[in-house]
Amino acid sequence: MKTQQAITDKLAIGLSLACMIHCLGLPALLVLLPSLTALQLDNEAFHFWLVFAVIPTSLYAITLGCKQHKRYQLLVLCGIGLVMLLAALMLEARIGETGEQLLTVLGSSLIVIGHWRNYRLCRLKDNKDCGCPDHRHE
Repeated sequence: MKTQQAITDKLAIGLSLACMIHCLGLPALLVLLPSLTALQLDNEAFHFWLVFAVIPTSLYAITLGCKQHKRYQLLVLCGIGLVMLLAALMLEARIGETGEQLLTVLGSSLIVIGHWRNYRLCRLKDNKDCGCPDHRHE
C-alpha cells in the first residue's frame, strides 16, 4: 500500500507541476517559439485534461496517505487546491487570464505541498517522528 501511495503522490505532484508550467511558461514559450502554436497546447482542452488527470490521482494518493498517518489537514489542503484548479477552469471567462493563472498557480502549489508532505510523512518504516499511530509508542 505504501508503494501505491508514494507512486500516486509523485504522479500528482508531477501533474500539478505540469499544470503550473503550462499556465506560466507556455505564453512565454509561444512568444519565443511561434512554431509551437501548431501543437495546440495553448487551448483550454489541454488545461481541462490536466485537471481531469490531477483530480483522481490526487484524491487517491492523499486518501491512501491519510488512512496511514491520520493527518487529515493534508486532505483539506489538497482539496482546497483542487477546488482552485476547478474554479480556474470553470471561471476563466469571468476572471480573465490573469485570474485563471493566479488560481492555477495557487491551487497547484497547494496540491504539490500537500502531496510532498503526504509522501514524506511515512516513507521509511523506521521514521519514529512521523506521527503515525504505529510509531508513537516506540
